[in-house]
Amino acid sequence: MSQKQHKRHTKLGWSLDERDPKFIQSLMPLVGFLYHYYFRVQTSGWHHIPPQEKVLFVGSHNGGLAAPDMVMMMYDWFRRFGVERPVYGLMHPKVWQVSPPIAQLVAKTGAIVAHPKMAYAALRSGASVLVYPGGAEDVFRPHYLRNKIYFVGRQGFIKLALRENVPIVPVISCGAHDTLIVLTDLYKVVQQLHEWGMPWLLGIDPEVFPIYIGLPWGLALGPLPNIPLPVSIHTRVCPPIVFERYGREAASDRQYVNECYELVVSQMQQELDQLVKLSAES
Repeated sequence: MSQKQHKRHTKLGWSLDERDPKFIQSLMPLVGFLYHYYFRVQTSGWHHIPPQEKVLFVGSHNGGLAAPDMVMMMYDWFRRFGVERPVYGLMHPKVWQVSPPIAQLVAKTGAIVAHPKMAYAALRSGASVLVYPGGAEDVFRPHYLRNKIYFVGRQGFIKLALRENVPIVPVISCGAHDTLIVLTDLYKVVQQLHEWGMPWLLGIDPEVFPIYIGLPWGLALGPLPNIPLPVSIHTRVCPPIVFERYGREAASDRQYVNECYELVVSQMQQELDQLVKLSAES
């Protein structure tokens, strides 16, 4: 089967071959404008990435569906290492269902379905992988939690790192969660209405149902797309976290996985606290 036929028979997001360096390069001027003039990004810590080695980037998600800190992080990667050095980002399966045309575009930038099969495939291909464990709950967490690492107890990324023997490189940001103001999450209320007979929009359980203030809606209900406010963003690549044990046995040890998870969350929270303090002083 030719490469074109293979793509045609593979669902979007389930192939590493969708990534298109030329397409990424064509986006660099636009994203660069946003980076330098709209979000006025300050960044640090890129020297922590080992040269020519694959890593598992673990990030804290911010700013609604636009996730501007994630886009700015990817821009930093490409301008430092070039568009040819492969990196893939895991994207929630439901995002692929909502808008296939948009999904097709982000697949060209290196987005793949957030599924263990694809994460393992990307790492085994020699590429680095970017994952945001907190998912929708993290990216739409209430504003009062904006400076908290919020992974909702998800530990799949720890098992991935242990099984594939790759270091975890935390990536954090400050400011991106101010590009929209999440007041609260009404998911439990909407879920109850669904159980009483109200259908989900597009037949998809959104997992979150935030009320937020932001562009272009003013006051928005539900996980609607947003235009980020022009807030200054600080990003940081943290020192790699290397665990004592790796391998299948380590990844199957529930207590050990939990200890590794707590270590990552604790170190990321310390780094975020420092970044928030630095941002407040600058």
